[in-house]
Amino acid sequence: MSGQRLKKIHGINPCPCGFCGDPLRQCSCPPGLVARYQRRISGPFIDRVDIFVEVPHINYEKLTDECQGEVSASVQARINLARQRQQECFNGTGLISNAEMGATEVRQLCQAEDAAMKQLHLSARAFHRMLKLARTIADLENSDIIKAHQLGEAIQYRPRRMF
Repeated sequence: MSGQRLKKIHGINPCPCGFCGDPLRQCSCPPGLVARYQRRISGPFIDRVDIFVEVPHINYEKLTDECQGEVSASVQARINLARQRQQECFNGTGLISNAEMGATEVRQLCQAEDAAMKQLHLSARAFHRMLKLARTIADLENSDIIKAHQLGEAIQYRPRRMF
């Protein structure tokens, strides 16, 4: 696969020029071209990607700010606890992480606090991916059940528009 093709799959631009929605640079693409460009990526492909993160432009001042976020050791400790929860849960199943769960495991292990998922009209594949991601978020928060805010966070990682 050529490097140019690989870039388009791993770094999905919102339009051919890459500036649609950018607060600092004007997009030069006509709306029809943007729509055609975004439709090129199929729904089944989108359903197979667990997390979409839109990365906005970051000002230089923010990049050089002295204010620090959470300490890496704290994040690592939380991740280790979540991985330990998953290992205990999957003991004897041959599975290692939530991402490997099939539909049966999702039904058994991804109990959600409320029925908000019904209103999302997701495909079966997207539904299971959303619950697996919400389960991971719950594991990071040491929660046995998927709570509404964890489900909400998982929903935020789905694409905001269909490509």
